[in-house]
Amino acid sequence: MCSAVVAKPAYEERKMHAKYRSQTTWLRLTAALLLAAFSKTAVAHDQIPGPPQSGPIAIVGGHVHPIDTADIKNGYVLFVEGKITAMGNAASIELPANIRKIDATGKHVYPGLVAGLSDIGLREIASIAATVDSSELGSINPNVRSWVAFNPDSELIPVARANGILTAMVAPTGEMMHGQSAVLSLDGWAADDMLLLAPAGLCIAWESLEPSENADKNRIEAREKKLKELDKLLDQAKRYEQANHKGKDLILESLLPVVNGKLPVIVEANRKPEIESAVAYAMTRKLKIIIYGGFEAADCAALLIKQNIPVILPGTLRTPMHKHDAYDSPYTLPARLTKAGVKYCISAERPGYPGGATNLRNLPYHAARAVAYGLSADNALRAITLSAAEIIGVGNRIGSLSIGKDATLMIVDGDILETSSNVTQAWIQGRQVDLGSRHRTLSEKYKTKYNQVE
Repeated sequence: MCSAVVAKPAYEERKMHAKYRSQTTWLRLTAALLLAAFSKTAVAHDQIPGPPQSGPIAIVGGHVHPIDTADIKNGYVLFVEGKITAMGNAASIELPANIRKIDATGKHVYPGLVAGLSDIGLREIASIAATVDSSELGSINPNVRSWVAFNPDSELIPVARANGILTAMVAPTGEMMHGQSAVLSLDGWAADDMLLLAPAGLCIAWESLEPSENADKNRIEAREKKLKELDKLLDQAKRYEQANHKGKDLILESLLPVVNGKLPVIVEANRKPEIESAVAYAMTRKLKIIIYGGFEAADCAALLIKQNIPVILPGTLRTPMHKHDAYDSPYTLPARLTKAGVKYCISAERPGYPGGATNLRNLPYHAARAVAYGLSADNALRAITLSAAEIIGVGNRIGSLSIGKDATLMIVDGDILETSSNVTQAWIQGRQVDLGSRHRTLSEKYKTKYNQVE
């Protein structure tokens, strides 16, 4: 009797489970079919990378901004097979009929803008963890390579490209030793197609190693411990090279170009003590460094000039660092660095911070703000083109309109530093790129919607 009472519910439960499994299987099959149906159109963005340049192209009649030489108001730029081959005054030359001519009369011709440091391609939506691949666990990750995680189908790339940013140094984030950065062109099927330089630098957050006058005993001890760990790691890398153990330790292998002075260390440091500490350490270890951040870099100008250390500024549209700072201290910093003779470039939002790659499109406006606060327009333009390219190691290929350099350039219907200006055409290594983006698609969509006559 008891066994029968138990058996009936068990039988009913098995029937219920079988029904549930059947429904679950049907739902999974339906989802798979829907996914298959939409997979042909469900891509990250619709822009197709530009094909290789098929013939000579001459941009004629525009206001040409070479950056490294004087402007040419009625100029021309000729590029063949992805390289700039000639440029000058359009009135003094007659181009052959077989050359494709693009009339840029009334417009401006610039080299593509260069973002000094960004996490574009590594982070899509900050609040969705699955779309963020900008850092690794742990504090010591010199072997992390940003270009391996780079997503060429990011929706943020076309948005930045549409505003003239054609090249970026992509850097990881994290704790003390973030990993290696790379310089990529912002058009291509895969990261390998887009690479200009990899690695471009080893990123370190010096803030965790900063000296502080008001630090308590525990903080001082923690800092000294980290410095000893860093010393130990660099010493191990040297011994590893001497022992000829190549290929056996990825971490030590990745540090070899750093300890040999071939690969720069990009040190994130803002306060004067941080900057001075980082420079002193680099001098002791004979490391090549670049300062990233540099809020108080103008106070260290003599030291930076003497050691030939450049600075990458994470934009100007930020708040002052200290309560006692002038309200416009971020805006005037580029002008102060120029006056002091420090080499620098202007980047955009800091990687890992709210906005980040999302706001990379605002790069020219960071430079424009500096112009409003004392920086010349020529220096501002240089800070987001040639100076940026030189600092991140690709000045021999991009950053200016010079014979022999890559044909990475754009046509703009006005001053690129003005928010009202629009990029009308752009090329990366001679390949014409699609300037469409999600922003423009949605703009056209809702213009159509609200312009309809009901």
